[in-house]
Amino acid sequence: MRAGAGDGDQIQEGPARPAGRRGPRPAGSATISLVAEAAGVSRATVSRVMNGSTTVDPELAARVRAAAAALEYEPSVAARSLALGRTGNVSLVVPDLANPLFQGVLRGLSQAAGKAGRRLLVVESNEDPEEELVLALEARRNSDGIVLASPRAPADRLRALRARLAPFVLVYREVPGLGAPSLSVDNQAGMAEIVAHLTELGHRRLAYLAGPEGSAANLERLAALRALATGEPGFALTVLPCGSMFDDGHAVAGAVAECGASAVVAFNDMVASGALTGLHERGVRVPEEISVAGFDDIPFARHTRPPLTTASIPKSELGRQAWDRLQALMSGESGGYNVRFQPRLLVRDSTGPAPR
Repeated sequence: MRAGAGDGDQIQEGPARPAGRRGPRPAGSATISLVAEAAGVSRATVSRVMNGSTTVDPELAARVRAAAAALEYEPSVAARSLALGRTGNVSLVVPDLANPLFQGVLRGLSQAAGKAGRRLLVVESNEDPEEELVLALEARRNSDGIVLASPRAPADRLRALRARLAPFVLVYREVPGLGAPSLSVDNQAGMAEIVAHLTELGHRRLAYLAGPEGSAANLERLAALRALATGEPGFALTVLPCGSMFDDGHAVAGAVAECGASAVVAFNDMVASGALTGLHERGVRVPEEISVAGFDDIPFARHTRPPLTTASIPKSELGRQAWDRLQALMSGESGGYNVRFQPRLLVRDSTGPAPR
């Protein structure tokens, strides 16, 4: 006779039955009932052993594991998650996986989460704010917490969905009153360093290759440039609608060459590298005829022709710190204080003295 599913699991339940007596079956088709029958224990005992419980007698646990191995039993991930009240997953939602900026965050977050035994799910919204929210909610249902990297959704929509998204962490964005930890970049300070570098070289006519309209970073960088232009006598700023990718910068190279600017500041390094290529194809020399600066310091920024002047931010460190805060929130602790990282200007060969 089998014992019950309670404390009786600490005693001998019943003799194990031969696992193979029913003949061969497809791998992974065994059920928890078959494992329980083969091991001579209750289904509850099998469940506890498969979930790593330490309350089961070691001899019984060994029988269960042996029967499960013989039957090639694969526990249901969904059932296990339901029983434990957690999935073992965390999610990262990004607007564009092709952007190396987010790949740096992905690497830092993935490594940190992996060391803690968590699987990382990655979701791309393709720069669509509405789709981003739908995907974020779905990701949250399938994970224990999420990281939103540079979310494009309006601040009020994020606040309205706060309870359904929690626990979550913001990266590359700060939303006042949201109540979620954020790791952002001081875009104003980064732009101030770039402009100071260019004005020291004699540049007074600048063009800005604007990023996606829904990007908070783009709005902050543009606002910083406009404020700096207002405070500099004889400073002229031209804003050219662009985007966030290489092709966007390449497509606007003609407008850059014709706008009369002596220096260009791009929304990011991807745009800047596209503009560099487009200008080279048009015979425009960089930096002799026009200087070009980017933002982010993605890995191949140093390998463009010429190497790109840019503002560097600690991408992998942002991912690691995002994990630290998310892990704290998932453990019922405080996510800690918000952090705003100071970009570091890296002067390379794509910027030079303003042409006479």
